[in-house]
Amino acid sequence: MADSQKSTAAVTPQPDPNEKLVKVFDAEQESEALVVKGLLESSGIDSDITALSAPQDTFPGVGGTIILVREEDAEAARRIIAEVRQTSAADDDETAEYDAVDDDTNADPTGKPPQKG
Repeated sequence: MADSQKSTAAVTPQPDPNEKLVKVFDAEQESEALVVKGLLESSGIDSDITALSAPQDTFPGVGGTIILVREEDAEAARRIIAEVRQTSAADDDETAEYDAVDDDTNADPTGKPPQKG
């Protein structure tokens, strides 16, 4: 049992407290930052979320959430975030199109709805 604990500890890297972290994303809503954090982690980039808060009586509306990554991962993280933003923007530009079907079989020439019966 002690051997299995050693192998798990060997696989999991210990955080380096002296490691430089760089801000790659900020958001007003924590939920948006959590989505981006998941995106980065699914791409193999470790990240950390930090809440920015300010006294609301002095600075109303100031605050938010930032995502930090290792300095060596910052460029890749920014590229991934930018790619997703471009994809999202392209999806927003597309509009749903549909073909309207005219059903003249039951139409009344007076414009009244068809009667059941």
